[in-house]
Amino acid sequence: MNLDRLFRPASVAVVGATDRLGSYGGQTLLNLHAIGYPGRIWGVNPNRAEALGHPCYPTIAELPEVPDAVVVAVPAPGVPDVIEQAGAHGCGGAVVYGAGFAEAAAGVELQRELIAAARRHDLPVCGPNCDGIVAMHSRAALWGDALDPTEPGAVALVSQSGNLAVNALATRRGLRLHTVIASGNQAVLSAADYLEFLASEDGVRSVALYLEDDGSGPDLCDGLAACASAGIPVVVLKVGTSSAGARAAAAHSAALAGDQRVFRALVEEAGAIWAPDVHDLLELAKTLATPRPGGPSKDGAAPRGGLAIMTCSGGDSAQAADEAPLLGMELAELSPETQRRLAELLPPQATVANPLDYTALIWGERDPLSEIVRALGEDPSVGQVLVFYDQPYGLTGAPEESWRAVREAVIEGAAVSPAPVMVSSTLPELLDDSSALTFALAGVPAAAGLRTGMRCAAAARTASGDPVRLREIAATARAATAGPLAEGAWLAEHEAKELLRGAGVNVIDGRVLTGEDDAVRALDELGGRIAMKLSAAALRHKSELGAVVLDLDTEGDVRSAFRRLDELADAHGGAVLAERMASGGVELIVAAHTDGIVPAVVIGLGGIWTELLEDVRVVPLPAHANRIEQELRLLRGAPLLLGARGTRLVDLGAVARLAERVGELLIADSLELIECNPVLAGPDHAVALDASIRRGAAVKTLDQALTQEQASCPM
Repeated sequence: MNLDRLFRPASVAVVGATDRLGSYGGQTLLNLHAIGYPGRIWGVNPNRAEALGHPCYPTIAELPEVPDAVVVAVPAPGVPDVIEQAGAHGCGGAVVYGAGFAEAAAGVELQRELIAAARRHDLPVCGPNCDGIVAMHSRAALWGDALDPTEPGAVALVSQSGNLAVNALATRRGLRLHTVIASGNQAVLSAADYLEFLASEDGVRSVALYLEDDGSGPDLCDGLAACASAGIPVVVLKVGTSSAGARAAAAHSAALAGDQRVFRALVEEAGAIWAPDVHDLLELAKTLATPRPGGPSKDGAAPRGGLAIMTCSGGDSAQAADEAPLLGMELAELSPETQRRLAELLPPQATVANPLDYTALIWGERDPLSEIVRALGEDPSVGQVLVFYDQPYGLTGAPEESWRAVREAVIEGAAVSPAPVMVSSTLPELLDDSSALTFALAGVPAAAGLRTGMRCAAAARTASGDPVRLREIAATARAATAGPLAEGAWLAEHEAKELLRGAGVNVIDGRVLTGEDDAVRALDELGGRIAMKLSAAALRHKSELGAVVLDLDTEGDVRSAFRRLDELADAHGGAVLAERMASGGVELIVAAHTDGIVPAVVIGLGGIWTELLEDVRVVPLPAHANRIEQELRLLRGAPLLLGARGTRLVDLGAVARLAERVGELLIADSLELIECNPVLAGPDHAVALDASIRRGAAVKTLDQALTQEQASCPM
């Protein structure tokens, strides 16, 4: 869909236009006036001749010309008809404010009708259940809530929460917005559509994305890929609990990864930034949108050296030093030359260190402070400089002059520093709008709050996502969901292992037994020490039934175990499986599943540690072995794999290749879940000791049902 006419309309029609204060239709007209909209405005209301000075017409078809954008400010039952009229008349797009759609069970059918009408005419629709769109640069406010416009900036916000968008428009601290989209239910246009559009918009330098549902994983990959190609950083705040919980009891990996971890893995794969809350969402997007003259570094890359911190408070220094390792940030070790320069600039009471407390004795002294910023930035080990700067509200006279001198000193030092410089207040309320904007216009990002400032400094180091890799993930996800949705069926363990062997996955030697004498023969064939277990499709947890017997090494024990397990097999419709005993190594979990926003492989410590430690890494598919090996090294328990404390070094390559093949099998055979737990990994091997596989896909969710309905509508 082409969104140009919706976001840059030459004309706007407000369906439901009225003079009534507090109404969405009336407020939209006021907002268009307040923002200085230069285009033509009409009302559509059969009961009025005009609204707030704008002429009204009975229907869209009776307007003087076809409007580019239609604002729908009527109750939900009338919305599908309005969308049908707008689409049939050739309008460029619509915003639907009304609630009462699929966010409530009673409105599901109404939302289906809205979607069908929009799809019939290829009409872009924002909403329903939203506050609309504010396009600052084109001065178009298709917005139903109160609006106090500011000058346009470089941050685009896409939010399913209308209230978050309203608050973002009202906040200051130097935040200036390019475009605000309160996307609501995202019935027609999704976050992915908005990302693709914003990636091509002049003046957008970052995107803040607030999501309440996953949407389409492949489409989101495409949107993130478009932003990565354009060099536009994306910050994501995703709320909501995992929908994988229904299957968590059946498979460890569903509980461990869940939809939220898969979503986060995709975000990080895209080079996007994961925000923990709304405050950080906006501050991260704001600071990442601040362009440094000449780029983030002389070669245009993210900072490579360590962080240098400058403050006038020992308390700030200590907090920052504690926070840095939590964010994986290394504080730079200052060179002897830098230490000498700083000693000359600092008062005798100050100690040269990093973080650097320059003390309040030279607060407000422009020249030495500027030179300190420069000296830190010129140190070869410094990749970033972070200056803590607090400005109380309402300063006047001499105090204001002192604070202004510090601002100017930081800006002057930043202008000549080879390393990028940013500032941060220690408390959010101590960064006023004017100061933050002054810093930003000089190319110095300004964040509100010490911990947030540290997080923003860390975010500036994030490598951009690879658009090719993201589109590869999108293609894999589409392939995994191309077939019809149906109930999945579990395989018995021996069936699962045969499927894995056929795909080249290293599985422990074993076979199904045909009788008691065959069990004795298997003891000799499998090395004289075996495990026997019940293998049944309906059985998920064998230990509760006593359906696993280990370390069998005599004929008598084998016969006794077989007789007991064979009775269980009759009761549960299964078979008795004998396998060679294995020992020595670290137990891991390797799984692949389609429960999340995109198919993913899950790797981590397994066996008895699976639930206790929840130490896993998630990689969207396709997951190549070298990528998986990198993730294995990031596990909290990685030292156990790398020979720490006398443990034997694990062949990470073998584990990674096994995981790669598991992921390939999941997609190739249209499976829902493969879980190998444990995988025993040693110095020269990785072998799956246990395996579960579920065919098919999960029961359709409402979102999937609506997506299928959309796809069935003619374009």
